[in-house]
Amino acid sequence: MDVIELLPRLHLLRFPVGQAYVWRDGADHAEHAELTLIDAGPPGSGAPIAEAVTALGRDPRDVRRIVLTHFHWDHAGGAAEFAALSGAEVLAHRLDAPVVRGEVPGPEPVFEDWERPLYEQAAKFRPEGDLVRPAQVTELAGGEVLDWGGGAHVVHVPRHTHGSIALHLPEHGVLFTGDTVAASPVDGSVIPGVFNLDRGQVLAACGRLAELDADVACFGHGDPALEQAARALRNAARGSRA
Repeated sequence: MDVIELLPRLHLLRFPVGQAYVWRDGADHAEHAELTLIDAGPPGSGAPIAEAVTALGRDPRDVRRIVLTHFHWDHAGGAAEFAALSGAEVLAHRLDAPVVRGEVPGPEPVFEDWERPLYEQAAKFRPEGDLVRPAQVTELAGGEVLDWGGGAHVVHVPRHTHGSIALHLPEHGVLFTGDTVAASPVDGSVIPGVFNLDRGQVLAACGRLAELDADVACFGHGDPALEQAARALRNAARGSRA
């Protein structure tokens, strides 16, 4: 797993499939700094995340919460494992929370023809068997302002999954898009996410996120946009590349 500093308060954790982010509140060397984990990688990621947090000079117990952008295995698979190690609270949208808890199966994506080979390639990295499930999931509805990042606004952006969310930190100009938006592995261009329930609604969601005028956008897959993120999101909403 790669650990990449994006901003003094923000690190990217990159897994073989998918990625997560660690956000720090408080001064760099403050004894009581709090961390937030946005997504938790695929199954088996709990211990590597704990090692990454330790390498950053923090205790895994400093991670107070794990906010899941959606239920897919490459984002929620490590949540229960890391929660068990850290004691962190797990949060997800109320429409995805039953899937995260393992109470119901998640709906399958409606694939574009060109997406099927990509999906088959990614699925090779999924471990066999069911995921370890978190004992408790705090449910979000969208519209909340969470107590981290100077006020993290929960934005419901459905139809990658029904309960997909983005997280906007207006004080810092940072936006976590989940899989509603991605960066192309080919040329780094910002594009709508793939493997959706409704691609048209995902395009509309890209437009809504662009209106937030974030400077930095952190995607579920691909390199973050570290400047002029809103312009890149507007282009993605039009189906063009930036």
